[in-house]
Amino acid sequence: MQKKKWYALDIAQVSHELNSDLEKGLENQEVISRLKDHGPNSLKEPPPRSLLSMFMDQLKEVLVLILIGAAVISGALGEWEDTIVILIIVVLNAALGVFQEYKAEQALKALKAMTKAFVKVKRDGKVTQTEVENLVPGDVILLDAGDSVPADARLIEAASLRVNEAALTGESVPVEKDLKIIEAKEVPVGDRKNMVFMGTTVTGGRGQAMVTETGMNTELGRIAQMLQETPPDPTPLQQQLAKLGRTLGIAAGAIVAVVFLTGLLRGENLLEMFMTAIALAVAAIPEGLPSVVTIVLALGVTRMSHRRAIIRKLPAVETLGVATYICSDKTGTLTKNEMTVTGLYVNGSLWKVTGTGYQPEGEFYNVQGDKIAPLAEKNIELMLLGGTLNSDARLELTSKGYEIIGDPTEGALVVAAIKAELEKEDVVKKHPRLQEIPFDSARKMMTTFHQMNEGIYSFTKGAPDVLLARCKELVTQQGTVTLNKEIHKELLEVNSKLASQGQRVLALAMRKWPEVPANPTSETAEADLTFVGFFAIQDPPRPEAKEAVAVSRSAGIRTVMITGDHQDTAVAIAKELDIWRPGDGILTGIQLEQMSLEELKKHVNNTTVYARVSPEHKLRIVDALKANGQVVAMTGDGVNDAPALKRADIGAAMGITGTEVAKEASDMVLLDDNFATIVNAVEEGRTIYNNIRKSIQYLLSCNTGEIVAIFSSILLGLGSPLTPIQILWLNLVTDGPPALALGLEPPEKGVMKKQPRSPKEGVFAGGVGKDILIQGAAIGLLSLASYWIALKWGRTLEEAHTMAFVTMAFSQIVHSFNVRSLEQSLFTMGIGTNRSLVAAFVFSMLMQLAVVFVPFLREIFETALLQPSDWGVALGLSLIPLVIAEIGKFLKRNHSTVGRLQSSNQ
Repeated sequence: MQKKKWYALDIAQVSHELNSDLEKGLENQEVISRLKDHGPNSLKEPPPRSLLSMFMDQLKEVLVLILIGAAVISGALGEWEDTIVILIIVVLNAALGVFQEYKAEQALKALKAMTKAFVKVKRDGKVTQTEVENLVPGDVILLDAGDSVPADARLIEAASLRVNEAALTGESVPVEKDLKIIEAKEVPVGDRKNMVFMGTTVTGGRGQAMVTETGMNTELGRIAQMLQETPPDPTPLQQQLAKLGRTLGIAAGAIVAVVFLTGLLRGENLLEMFMTAIALAVAAIPEGLPSVVTIVLALGVTRMSHRRAIIRKLPAVETLGVATYICSDKTGTLTKNEMTVTGLYVNGSLWKVTGTGYQPEGEFYNVQGDKIAPLAEKNIELMLLGGTLNSDARLELTSKGYEIIGDPTEGALVVAAIKAELEKEDVVKKHPRLQEIPFDSARKMMTTFHQMNEGIYSFTKGAPDVLLARCKELVTQQGTVTLNKEIHKELLEVNSKLASQGQRVLALAMRKWPEVPANPTSETAEADLTFVGFFAIQDPPRPEAKEAVAVSRSAGIRTVMITGDHQDTAVAIAKELDIWRPGDGILTGIQLEQMSLEELKKHVNNTTVYARVSPEHKLRIVDALKANGQVVAMTGDGVNDAPALKRADIGAAMGITGTEVAKEASDMVLLDDNFATIVNAVEEGRTIYNNIRKSIQYLLSCNTGEIVAIFSSILLGLGSPLTPIQILWLNLVTDGPPALALGLEPPEKGVMKKQPRSPKEGVFAGGVGKDILIQGAAIGLLSLASYWIALKWGRTLEEAHTMAFVTMAFSQIVHSFNVRSLEQSLFTMGIGTNRSLVAAFVFSMLMQLAVVFVPFLREIFETALLQPSDWGVALGLSLIPLVIAEIGKFLKRNHSTVGRLQSSNQ
């Protein structure tokens, strides 16, 4: 069907065609109806994989195919019992793999649902927020700098609107948008300047648009139709484990060949040795490891989401564990972001304003402490009026109380005006906005033009030092006077004094015009201004931020504050939070610009406060820290923060105030915009990595134990202590459940008191490789000892196999508790602190006992009932790995204590 050329229609025609009201938007009932007709506004994803296809994929694994081949050979030789058992184990292994994969997919699906994008939309005459998926043709959407365009739409309002359409056109320069009708018959997407398209981003200005196409009918949907979704890349850890798997495969092949040949040379049965070699090959390689790692990552990421941190890219989980620097915004991240105007500096005096937060209740007092009527003071009224008119925020009463829709700082100005009985809606109706120059973080100002009683006025608000440089006059009680150098210096001192008290200072200026300028620019409209006054705005630090900073410091992570605020304000808050200490450096944006990368590299390791910086400076800070070998986490919320978020090792976007562009560029989204959440995420990141290492250590030490037992026994001429079926059973029962449970281990005590690990550090670092060999050898030799004792005591071969089987299984299951920590004693940690592991322990134990005591299973697994003395030997030997591990941990703790004492004495 031919798509309608919306760009060739005027706004009234578009509204008529879509049966929508330009001012009120659609009615809610109509939205529900259209949503049924058009479907959700989202790109179609490939259907989820069925459980059957997951199961079939499990059967394609090389080791599984080897097992199936072994089952076929057994059947051909008449060993049907072995064939059935092998196939049952294959099915059980595959089912476990499917369960783990399904669980991981469900966890990531739930996570995806938490990161849904929202859009501001007009419905029933009110501006509200809705999920992007709920948009329908005819909806009127509001767009601001940093927003991701949620659907194809025809513009109905544009104020300095610029959109980056590189995602569609490949053109990196943002497109200036306007409302002009385009009359040409066929117009390329890049030339449709009165349209905006799904997947593009607003880089400047603001606008309103009526949705014309949604979902797969958009230009982006058309492209998506032609593309096939590629599977996600494996994380660095998964790549490292895949390499490890290949290495183990080669090693296992060599060991199996040696065991097979040794057995033949010793005169063992050919079929028996063939089946043992196959079983040993399967046991030697921890084929469950990739799925264990996947599910541990997925469940860990879900656990992070419960702590308000959404991980968008899995490698960030690994990187969080090695972070050495957290570069944090101040406003809203380290502070509450409950902006409150506490004072107005007008007419050369500071007027106090009471009330906190967004509750529109408060009084105004003069220097002497007398209550005043603010509107009785002409310049105070002008200050409050200019502040609320030059603001895009508004105050709304919701079920949760009063909330600001828009920027919190602008919201504080609106609330201050309401306290003086200047309601936003009334003021806007009386003095409508005629033109504007939107806020830009580079120039740190915003200007709006209004029809006032005396004519056309523009109000400009922004950073005090920047704005004062553009003022030539100021208002006083006596009238307008020239702003000379002396007054300029005095005003800067007032600004510094307020800032040093931890106040954020915002300046307001105005200018009278004979008529509204047609295309105002910053150079023309934000010059020759008349200074009106300062807003003193307080944003108290978050109470939890100070503790989070202290935790970071003890974890070897340095916290750095980066803000656009005045230097004195930044240092005051940084001191309070213990980010800045005497001797630490402070850099401003101007100083940053004057430094080369080499000079900046010398300063960054000692600088903890960056003030008066623009988002572009963040990129330089990240580059300098990374050049010094630091691993950097960087927070950001604006469209201009995106490059720094992308360049940082961990980009953390704000979930509440963050733009869609910032979120898209980030690795992690903080749902509560809270610094403490980053620190919690680091703790989770370290824990997830440690748990994966524990699972690896457990699996490899168990597998090593099986190889040591079988190889040593055959070498000594004792035959194999385990039958092939028993080896496969061990691989299923003692590998899967405990390894997965270890991945769910809670954070170790002191995990945030250790220095970050090196990014180059492998999974076997810190003595893990040596521990695997020692623990594996102990498990293997103890099982061999149990087998040898049984033979010495004159037990039958079946009973000897059973003793070795039980000893191997029990010692492996008990060993799972050893690897919960490399240093901490199990008895200090508490046996029940990982309930998942206790459950896995009980399950594996019961399953192991079942193959000995249940008659039909005893027949299948070739086990025998043991005498009480045999059980005593098996259980006694099984506990030895626990004793060995506890002694090893005690020696490690003593060694590290001695090392610390020696270093402190030096």
